[in-house]
Amino acid sequence: MSSYRTRTTVLLTAAMTLLAAVVVLITRSEPAAAHGAAMVPGSRTFLCWRDGLSPTGEIQPYNPACSAAVDQSGANSLYNWFSVLRSDAAGRTVGFIPDGQLCSGGNSGFLGYDLARTDWPLTHLTAGQSIEFRYSNWAHHPGTFYFYITKDSWSPTRPLAWNDLEEQPFLTVTNPPQRGGPGTNDGHYYFTGTLPADKSGRHLIYSRWVRSDSPENFFGCSDVTFDGGNGEVTGIGPGGTLPPPSPTTAPPSPTTPPPSGDCMAVYKVINAWPDGFQGEVEIMNHTATTWSGWTASWTWPSGQAITQLWNGTHTSSGSAVTVTNASYNGTVVPEGRTTFGFLASLAGPNTSPTVTCSGS
Repeated sequence: MSSYRTRTTVLLTAAMTLLAAVVVLITRSEPAAAHGAAMVPGSRTFLCWRDGLSPTGEIQPYNPACSAAVDQSGANSLYNWFSVLRSDAAGRTVGFIPDGQLCSGGNSGFLGYDLARTDWPLTHLTAGQSIEFRYSNWAHHPGTFYFYITKDSWSPTRPLAWNDLEEQPFLTVTNPPQRGGPGTNDGHYYFTGTLPADKSGRHLIYSRWVRSDSPENFFGCSDVTFDGGNGEVTGIGPGGTLPPPSPTTAPPSPTTPPPSGDCMAVYKVINAWPDGFQGEVEIMNHTATTWSGWTASWTWPSGQAITQLWNGTHTSSGSAVTVTNASYNGTVVPEGRTTFGFLASLAGPNTSPTVTCSGS
């Protein structure tokens, strides 16, 4: 009997060790979180995230096009709605991103957002109108934004190709000012632009964000209709409509400088269930110095609490959390990154915290 118990204990220990190794491998294979997407006019990933977001943080799309995109690309494409990027784009367009994959940027994790459908969430606009564009600054970087409009010959019944776009962007902006901090769902760059005056009916506004400090580029499609609207969105959420974006009072000075080198932390929810969720924080070194260690901290806004954490060591005091590197992931080279993950309990709305970090 004693020998049987010993063998059983050894087998269980080995199984748990193997499971832990698998969890670590899965966690380390997660794609890196990225840094932004169009919010006004809303990109497909952003509006589909808005469409399906629930009070628990779970995403359950109502819109049929959003549901089809998630069926193809998985729910992670909405938990990371700001992550439509190519890390090796370096400003390349035609011949680099294939026709039919412009909305995903050729990123395999977002190919569902290339689907040719007429029922994507739709932003209603007025041709020739001056509007405030907003673009998420989930993680901010210097760079240039390019916005294109489709030709009159384009049809939403076929995937977007490069020759469907007017040759020149109708709006180009470099290093615009921003409101709100990085790592939040509502922080954004903002800039005023005039919509094309000679368009009517259904179109796509195609956006590119080309970083000037990295070859990383971001892509997105915003479905719009020029019908005299003021930014209303239809085909979204249980009510079917979102009102126009509210005006923002007391904006910061338009001379807000582009971000300087620092430590940046990007928080995201990987998965959620009624009383808990899995989260991840990516630590990025935007300095010119290699770190030998790092620290991240935040305060839970809604009573969440960590129950398990990997790839780091954490301490908690009330709602305040501090995480330091593990022995194997403290070294982060300039423009390098590392991640840690965690499980947390949940008793209310899953409001995202603002995470700050520092390297040493």
